[in-house]
Amino acid sequence: MKQMDNFFISIRDIELYYADTDAMGVVYHANYLKFFERGRTGLIEDIGYDYLEMENKGYFAPVYDVYAMYKKPLRYGDQAKVKTWVETNDGIKTVYGYQIINQNEEICVEGTTTHIIVSKETFRPKPFKKIFPEWFHKYEEIKKQPTDK
Repeated sequence: MKQMDNFFISIRDIELYYADTDAMGVVYHANYLKFFERGRTGLIEDIGYDYLEMENKGYFAPVYDVYAMYKKPLRYGDQAKVKTWVETNDGIKTVYGYQIINQNEEICVEGTTTHIIVSKETFRPKPFKKIFPEWFHKYEEIKKQPTDK
């Protein structure tokens, strides 16, 4: 994990496999969503929490919204990393920010995923702030601030 001014960025290596590429020889666009998930899971682990703990308590954190902008292709043989941070956290929705970078530190893909907390039984939304108050407050400590670039 890397401290950036007022927020944390979790950094994870991504191993690119031949099977990750498409007919054009570049990483298939949907695979970036898997890389986002690796980054998000890594960030959560870095701060001492995990999804399994959430599920064991009767909750899921499904994706509510996803956005990705493809800027530069990754190819088999490239080295890549995913950088992940908490973009916003309002007590109901959490938005994670991502950058997928290559070995030259060039941004290849950037995006966000928005997550909500739902009950496993009903799949109805629950307030993150109330269900996991310590986790929520940790996100408040590490999230990107409006003044951060």
